[in-house]
Amino acid sequence: MVNLSFEFFPPKTEESEKKLWSSIKHLAPLNPKFVSVTYGSGGSTRNRTHKCVEKIINETNLRPAAHLTCVSSSKMEVDQVIANYHEIGVRHIVALRGDMPDMGTFEPHPEGYSDSVELVKTLHNFGIFEITVATYPESHPESKSIDDDIEFLKRKIDAGANRAITQFVFDAEILFRYRDKTEAAGINIPIIPGIMPTTNFKNVKNMAQKCGASIPNWLEKKYKGLDDDHNARREVAKEVGLDFCEKLISNDYINLHFYTLNQADLTYDICSSLY
Repeated sequence: MVNLSFEFFPPKTEESEKKLWSSIKHLAPLNPKFVSVTYGSGGSTRNRTHKCVEKIINETNLRPAAHLTCVSSSKMEVDQVIANYHEIGVRHIVALRGDMPDMGTFEPHPEGYSDSVELVKTLHNFGIFEITVATYPESHPESKSIDDDIEFLKRKIDAGANRAITQFVFDAEILFRYRDKTEAAGINIPIIPGIMPTTNFKNVKNMAQKCGASIPNWLEKKYKGLDDDHNARREVAKEVGLDFCEKLISNDYINLHFYTLNQADLTYDICSSLY
């Protein structure tokens, strides 16, 4: 049995809100272990994230994991968000440092948390939250090395993290090598592969460049010449996504996390084919 989880982002417009809830309703029958809702750079979507999470709690049977970042906020502001989450029934938080609003080099708020380790420690001290953190099989763009990344992940685990979700990855071998490294480092919490199924290969390629995720040559070749053929891109995306998931499952991954981009159809087709 595979445990699925899905990530959504809070809507900006009435039209995008309809699309979000259509996606949530479409994926709900797959009985995900949890669904996460993102928190924009610098906490820019704080209110919209809160509203979206509250609606999931009140109007669905899904278990939300609310994202929380500490960038550009004082400890008092972040602690108030935690208290607000607790009040509406949130019991699972994805704890992240977050990106600066201008996407520049991270600088801690003078009265804020210094990093995600300190944030995780605070959440753990509440004693009521499941805590999920991020991890980077190809190294965080600001990290010196993959070994430094793994050491930082260990610090987050020591602070109280229960599981980690990876940055999206397109090559299963990268995940296998990363699992070997984390196991050798004594890490034993679940590390859940992040999967991004999409028909918009150009957008994904741009995102990958920004966050340091590699695009295999074979994947780029599959999309070559398909810019104006949506149906063909969709078939490629489903084939690639399903093959990737099956490869992970056959190598003992029992948890899969999907970055849905609020688009349910492709994710649903891949996940429903796994059963």
